[in-house]
Amino acid sequence: MASGNDSFMTEFILLGLTDQPDLQLPLFFLFLMMYVVTVLGNLGLIILIMKNSHLHNPMYFFLFNLSSIDLCYSSVFIPQMLAGFLSKGNIISYMGCMTQLYFFCFFAISECYVLTSMAYDRYVAICNPLLYNIAMSPKVCSGLMLGSYLMAFSGAVAHTGCMLRLTFCDANIINHYFCDILPLLQLSCISTYINEMVIFIVAGINVIVPSLTIFISYGLILSSILHISSREGRSKAFSTCSSHVIAVSLFFGSCTFMYLKPSSAGSLDDRKISSLFYTIVAAMMNPLIYSLRNKDVKIALRKTLRRIQF
Repeated sequence: MASGNDSFMTEFILLGLTDQPDLQLPLFFLFLMMYVVTVLGNLGLIILIMKNSHLHNPMYFFLFNLSSIDLCYSSVFIPQMLAGFLSKGNIISYMGCMTQLYFFCFFAISECYVLTSMAYDRYVAICNPLLYNIAMSPKVCSGLMLGSYLMAFSGAVAHTGCMLRLTFCDANIINHYFCDILPLLQLSCISTYINEMVIFIVAGINVIVPSLTIFISYGLILSSILHISSREGRSKAFSTCSSHVIAVSLFFGSCTFMYLKPSSAGSLDDRKISSLFYTIVAAMMNPLIYSLRNKDVKIALRKTLRRIQF
């Protein structure tokens, strides 16, 4: 497992969700089905947005990026997870583990900021509709996405760089289904103080700041909606935000529980269950939430199906 002075780990063993043999095969088929739904749902939404010109607006530009992120995000660890259900030892190399950690951080942080950009888009659409075309111009939308990816890149580099400085002595068993930050810290045989500070700073910036921005945006949106005189107008305004509110609650709620809790609080098994929501469930549910509750997507789907039929 180690080389040279026995301080450099060359591979890790992922314990996965459970060590009970009877559950391995049922869990394999369950998560395989979830992965298929995730891939088909997000890929289908991407194609719908690309092929239908009436969806070429800021809201669906962000949704296109969200689906692209979810598609890549779920592929970072679910294939490895599925392989683990079928093999006795789910082994991942040291560099493979660090690579998985980097892309996990990159796509998770990207999703935080894309959801924040979508909240800002809804704020402008409802509170300042006359300025919408200016405030959400293609240049502004591209700038928001570029900023999202730059923040994701810097956060992923910070987490991965700090993890690379650690020394893993004899322990190489990760009590998780992928190379997450907290389980890796528990294997280090040197101080992880710097890593823990980076977690609170980077996770704080990338979870608390977007959360506050979304909270303020929806506070202003709610105030604006309550001033709409007609019941139909209020209902329409609420319906344009409901899908986003569900997606934000699912993703940010589980992320906050996972990373802004003290590392001593709660067991790793609890954290594994929590991480399922923002790594697998959210990526699977987002295309369903935005398609089943969205008239424009339903219209685009019917048009696309007619084109295929005729």
